[in-house]
Amino acid sequence: MEIGTNISVVIATLNEEEGIGPTIDEMQKVLKNPYMVVVDGNSVDRTIEIAKNMGADVLLQEGKGKGDAMFQGFKQLGTKVPYVVFTDADYTYPAEYVPGMIEILEQNPKVGMVIGNRFKGDHNHSKSVTNPFYLGNKLFAFAQLVMNGVNLGDPLSGLRVVRSDVLEGWKPKSKGFDVEAEMNALVRRKGYKIIEVPIDYRDRMGEKKLKLRHGLGIMKRILAESLE
Repeated sequence: MEIGTNISVVIATLNEEEGIGPTIDEMQKVLKNPYMVVVDGNSVDRTIEIAKNMGADVLLQEGKGKGDAMFQGFKQLGTKVPYVVFTDADYTYPAEYVPGMIEILEQNPKVGMVIGNRFKGDHNHSKSVTNPFYLGNKLFAFAQLVMNGVNLGDPLSGLRVVRSDVLEGWKPKSKGFDVEAEMNALVRRKGYKIIEVPIDYRDRMGEKKLKLRHGLGIMKRILAESLE
């Protein structure tokens, strides 16, 4: 499989000048120059300039929030390629895992999405009972299992490879950080399996956007998906 011609990458950005360059560079090298779409939520730093200089197609976000940006990026692609990679712009997710994630989709037509599990890697310091984000993630994992029937160890992971036709017709209700929970429920409702692969997770470059206050919105999304 010629990876670069079979996959596109969508990256949502907002003031990520520190991480966007290394993120794009690593993806380009690992995936052999895939088509890359950066959807920027009106950054006031050099994010847009860096992304353009590195050859990414940059779209100015029409709405607000991570979910809205991811959807706008997917709309740009449609189903022109079989697989779409979603990743964060802060260089936390190593691109080296993506080819293996694509291979799982190639070999298993019943799998609709492959997710990188940050808590199964060998060198992750985020897996700590004193880390509130780790504890919150475990709570969301339990809630999504009970309410949505989605059994994942890391349901909010930002690294995921999805079959583009699974997202065809997708009209997301999520605008922010609840988009991953909605995507998980969508893939399951369409009758596809979701596979997780262990990944290592690097410290982010730049300011962390996800705050504890966003947890309420994520839990509301999980509840809303149970009513679909």
